[in-house]
Amino acid sequence: MKTSLGIWAFGSMVTRFVPGGYKPSHAGESTSERVSRVVERLDDLIDGYEFHYPQELSEKNLDEVRGALGGHDIYCLASGLHLDPRFGRGGLVSPDEATRAEALRQTVAAVDFAGGLGSHFIIWPGIEGYNYPFQTPYKESWAWLVDGIGQAAERCRGHGILLFLEHKNSEPAMNILMRNVGMTLHVIHKLRAQGLDNVRVNMDWQHLIMNGENLAEYAALLAAEGVLGHQHANSGWGTFDDDNMVGATRFMETVELAIELRRARYGENGERIGFDLYPYTEDAVDAVRRSVIQWRFIDSLAEKIDGPDLREAQMRKDAVRAYELVYAALGGD
Repeated sequence: MKTSLGIWAFGSMVTRFVPGGYKPSHAGESTSERVSRVVERLDDLIDGYEFHYPQELSEKNLDEVRGALGGHDIYCLASGLHLDPRFGRGGLVSPDEATRAEALRQTVAAVDFAGGLGSHFIIWPGIEGYNYPFQTPYKESWAWLVDGIGQAAERCRGHGILLFLEHKNSEPAMNILMRNVGMTLHVIHKLRAQGLDNVRVNMDWQHLIMNGENLAEYAALLAAEGVLGHQHANSGWGTFDDDNMVGATRFMETVELAIELRRARYGENGERIGFDLYPYTEDAVDAVRRSVIQWRFIDSLAEKIDGPDLREAQMRKDAVRAYELVYAALGGD
């Protein structure tokens, strides 16, 4: 299965407590310099890269970045509205008509740019939500959100690319409107009713973990619905968007996810495992390399575990037999 990697893993690693970041030496890097540094050390493990528009990649630096990529592709482009202070109270759902129009203009411009590259487009509506009770006109906000995403989906369809929707429960908006798998499917089904069938789900593993959403269950559900689009691989403790190395926590859940991805034949139509990490204090390249290696190990375990015996155990809901097979694959007696 091919891989992709979010370039945002290699910045200065800012936090609200350390505004300059834990790695201030990287603060002044251009995107092309950052890509060159990463590609040089990860050339053998990563097939393509992912960027935010227009902050990390735009028409202004495309040629430089392409040169730094050294033949690697740009697999996905993501909306960067959450990185623009103009949209602090929402972009696509801003009650201010001019702000909402500018957010939509920027989103459509990003789609057009992605379409010209042949890259898929990600909308993670992290800024589209609210922070307080009584703050938001909910009905209107949901209508604006679906309309804005719908216009992006229609533009994606014109370019022959997919739109990936990525949910999260909070941050930067404390309550993001599209904050779980169910709400994401609601948006997708609303768009399907309009004839827009090019919208899929980007499963960010830690975003699901934060919600208590079972990775394997939702991968199977989304695959059955035909909307399993992309993966952002990571791990974490479940209380914050840690974006830790793959398999560092939630190991068993990740193994089960690997089984369901295999059952869904994920990857056979060009789907990828995208790595979305934020290594605050670790060497970022080493953290990515470790994640790829650990994912490959987890996937190899899934191949050993899955088969007629596991399926038979599952059809009988025999947890004891299922874990016997899992631990046998791990080398247990």
